[in-house]
Amino acid sequence: MSFFHLLQITTTNGTQTAPTEAPATGVKEVPIWDILQDSNAGIGWLVNLLLVLMLGYVIFIFVERYLAIRRASKAEADFMSKIKEYLKEGKIDQAKDICARSTSPSARILEKAIERLGKPMETITGAIENTGKLEVLRLEQRISFLATASGAGPMLGFLGTVIGMVVVFIDLENASSLELKIIAPGIMTAMITTVAGLIVGIISFMGHNHLQSMISKVVYQMENTALEFTDFLHAPTK
Repeated sequence: MSFFHLLQITTTNGTQTAPTEAPATGVKEVPIWDILQDSNAGIGWLVNLLLVLMLGYVIFIFVERYLAIRRASKAEADFMSKIKEYLKEGKIDQAKDICARSTSPSARILEKAIERLGKPMETITGAIENTGKLEVLRLEQRISFLATASGAGPMLGFLGTVIGMVVVFIDLENASSLELKIIAPGIMTAMITTVAGLIVGIISFMGHNHLQSMISKVVYQMENTALEFTDFLHAPTK
C-alpha cells in the first residue's frame, strides 16, 4: 500500500473522500510595523527614538572613520627611498613637497622633521613625537562615541524594559479583566527596546574594536617610518 492511499479515506461503498485538513493553529501573523507601534507604549517611543538616532550616528562614525583610516594606511611605493634620495642630494624643498602631497600620517611626520633639519637631534625627535601624537588623535576622533554607545545602548534598552513592565502593571491595574491585548503593548515595549539596545551595543562594540585594530596598524607604520628616518640621520655620511 502506498503512502498516498494512507492519506485517503475510503467510505463503505467504495467512494473516496478528500483528506481531512489539519486544524488551524490560531496563530495570527502580526505585521512588523504593528509590533513597532505597540512598542511605543508609555515613553517607549522616546527610548526607541534615542536608540535609532544612536544607531544611525554609530554607523556614520564607523563608515567615515573606516574610510579615513584606510586612506591613511595606504603607503606610497618607494616613498621613504625617494625621501632619502632627495636628502642625500640636498634637495630639501623637493623632499618637503613630496611629503606635503601625500595624505598619510607618516608623510606629515616626516614633513615636520625635515623642516627642522640642521637643528639639534632632540628638536627633530621631539617634533616627530608631537606630530605622531596629533596624528593618532586625528585618527581616533569620534571613535570614543562607539565605546560609549556599546555600553549606553544596552542600558537604554534595559530602561525600555523597565518602562514596558511598568506599563504592563498600570494596564493590569486599570483593566476590568485580564486579556492579552491589554498587556501586549507593555510587553512589546520591554522586548523591542531590549533587542534594539543590544543591537546598538553589539554593532558599536565590534565597530570600535575593528577601528582600533586598524589604527594600531597605522601607528606601527608611523613608528617604523620615524625610526627609519632617525636611523638615516644618524648614519655616517660618506
